[in-house]
Amino acid sequence: MADPNAPDIIYTTVDEAPQIASASLLPIIRAFASAAGVTVGTRDISLAGRIIAAFPEKLTDQQRQSDDLAELGELVKTPSANVIKLPNISASVPQLVAAVKELQAQGYDIPDYPEDPETDDEKGIRARYDAIKGSAVNPVLREGNSDRRAAVAVKNYAKANPHSMGAWSADSKTSVSTMSGNDFRSNEISATLSEAQAGKARIELVGADGSVIVLKDGVSYPAGTVVDATFMSAKALDAFLAEQIEAAKRDGVLFSIHLKATMMKVSDPIIFGHAVKQFLKPVFDKHGPALEAAGVNPNSGLGTLLERVADMPDGQAIRAEIDAVLADRPPMYMVNSDKGISNLHVPSDVIIDASIPALLRAGGKGWGPDGKAADTNCVIPDSSYAAVYEESVRYFKETGALDPSTAGTVQNVGLMAQKAEEYGSHPTTFEIPQDGTVRIVLANGDVLHQHRVQAGDIWRAASTRQAPIEDWVRLAISRQKAEGCQAIFWLDAGRAHDAELIKHVTPILKAEGVADRFQILAPREATRLTLETIRKGENSIAITGNVLRDYLTDLFPILELGTSAKMLSIVKLMNGGGLFETGAGGSAPKHVQQIIEENHLRWDSLGEFCALGESLKFLAEAKGNAKARVLGNAVDVATQGVLDNNRSPLGKVGQTDNRDSHFYFALYWSQALAAQTEDAGLAAHFAPIAKALEGNEDRILAELAESQGKPADLGGYYHTDPAKTEAVMRPSATFARIIG
Repeated sequence: MADPNAPDIIYTTVDEAPQIASASLLPIIRAFASAAGVTVGTRDISLAGRIIAAFPEKLTDQQRQSDDLAELGELVKTPSANVIKLPNISASVPQLVAAVKELQAQGYDIPDYPEDPETDDEKGIRARYDAIKGSAVNPVLREGNSDRRAAVAVKNYAKANPHSMGAWSADSKTSVSTMSGNDFRSNEISATLSEAQAGKARIELVGADGSVIVLKDGVSYPAGTVVDATFMSAKALDAFLAEQIEAAKRDGVLFSIHLKATMMKVSDPIIFGHAVKQFLKPVFDKHGPALEAAGVNPNSGLGTLLERVADMPDGQAIRAEIDAVLADRPPMYMVNSDKGISNLHVPSDVIIDASIPALLRAGGKGWGPDGKAADTNCVIPDSSYAAVYEESVRYFKETGALDPSTAGTVQNVGLMAQKAEEYGSHPTTFEIPQDGTVRIVLANGDVLHQHRVQAGDIWRAASTRQAPIEDWVRLAISRQKAEGCQAIFWLDAGRAHDAELIKHVTPILKAEGVADRFQILAPREATRLTLETIRKGENSIAITGNVLRDYLTDLFPILELGTSAKMLSIVKLMNGGGLFETGAGGSAPKHVQQIIEENHLRWDSLGEFCALGESLKFLAEAKGNAKARVLGNAVDVATQGVLDNNRSPLGKVGQTDNRDSHFYFALYWSQALAAQTEDAGLAAHFAPIAKALEGNEDRILAELAESQGKPADLGGYYHTDPAKTEAVMRPSATFARIIG
């Protein structure tokens, strides 16, 4: 039953730049919403908040926090849900450890992260941390499928003000390299469960001697669920990585590895660790036991490794050997050339869905350790989705860069509800401890899937439930009907999981009489056709699974708009509520660094503006609040005003920053509300606010600019101090007085 006292809209408390920006934007939203009788509450899903909620035992009453993520997880299953979700940290182990240290320094009695737990107590602590790291938030909140696209205002602005694109050369040495066998794609098997097979399943490892290790028990599989199982061979992975390191050196290009160590929080850090070990193979061959004894975990990256080596008794000598090996290897793709942060420093620093589109936008160039752009060997170990990027590189070599001023747009309908596909596989992903056979044993005793594996292999199971699949297909039908454009199911009949999905998709399309409006193409062919389509200025809808949803809603926006942070993302929750996501946060760490150093925040809140407008209009329909609809329509006008008048944040001190952008958003929002004729009460309420903002524009901008160029104290990185952050983000007393 819905809580009558619950806020109408939940605005999430998150991390880094989006959360810092909230200190400025949220007071504006609350003040304007209150005029329509709309309440806006917050729930903390930040990394620091989740850590605090997980370890209440030794905290004071003032320090303790409720488990807001769990609460939101229940809310999104109800028709009353209306959540604006900002991008949160999907923490790698180094980020998690850093957040713990910061909280401890602030007086929170939080336990250390146990890298190698031995006691039952340490194992229990590790289990709680494992539930926090990686993508702990999105699978909980995404109880619906995704409708993601560029807002019309954003797309129009991008065409009128095209961003820069690097020039492609037909003889570019940039390439995408992927495994040709023994990876997740090639070893995948898939089946749909019958009524007789439904229930609680068990995943077990049967050793060569007949011993049985239960890897996971009580896995719930309802009837109609598509269940996949697969593994990646550790030996094949190491051989592939060794080949690509040598290939990059031979070809004179940068070496880079592109993974998703945040969302794929179990498998991809392990793959990343293999890359670190292969790149430094002579060092690990010689000093492996000593490095392990010193607590070196290659999965955490080169940065942590170098820190641990520095504390070893013979650390100076080992460091010299590391430097010698690095000098003999191909140059690495860099995250920050100035600071020497490489592709292999931190697993969460190079996220495939942001890193490769940025490289494609730059004409196939990545930054090398010398601070210069260079061609790159883009290594994507698993071949499941590598063809998308491989075909993109091939296409742009043939045709040259895309022209944002004339390009059409790619929308996405993504299958993600109820932890669909690989993004829900974390609890059923294992690094195999010994040779044997992994099998899934169903409730009725059937062995659904089995694989012969070796120690060190990465095995995983994933599942996709029937109701989300059906909802996804019907959402695709609805979006295609609304847009009337090309629509493609990105499904590969030659891949086990996709072939199984096609068996569900085609009967629905036929039953609805719309099969002729859709194509079903493998990702490589779909990539080529979609790029050809948008080059002609036409539009396309990509209907994809969960991983491709993530990849494509960065790839195409970065090419079309220059960023994926400005996308409109609507999750139509399956039980009737709405989840409104605000875009990507991949560049947020750099933004935080800049505001701390020089008090300039270049984070663009356009995604928040778009989500807010949709949330208010959804609320108007759900609760019959006509005033909320007026507010939502006015948000659209204000967003267009920010774009048309070039009020979005820029990169340097002295230029427009996030706070200036929020002032103009409030100005245009109030002007739109004062000018509208649907609700006289709202017009009368906002007319004096608009007049005051107009009349004090110069003073407000001067007050906002006064503190720029000097360091800013936020009181923390992962766990900022609210009062200090508010002082930084609301420096204009005049603006605060007018808004309230």
